[in-house]
Amino acid sequence: MKKNLALLASLSLALCLSGCGTTTGSRAGSGAAMGAAGGALIGSLSGDAGKGALIGVGAGAIGGYLYDQHQKGYID
Repeated sequence: MKKNLALLASLSLALCLSGCGTTTGSRAGSGAAMGAAGGALIGSLSGDAGKGALIGVGAGAIGGYLYDQHQKGYID
């Protein structure tokens, strides 16, 4: 039960903070940091926190970049 609650709390925090920053670099960086934290948490539940963090960094950085491009009106 504690693992599920921790997972839910970290995912909701990541969603709340996913739009932080005003520049492309800061949004991609904050996305990467939150992705690493979430990936490490999910990876630790499955037994490999390092691999989860690496996957989370990539997904978070891409997500932050795409969010930035959408906010600037380059992506509909």
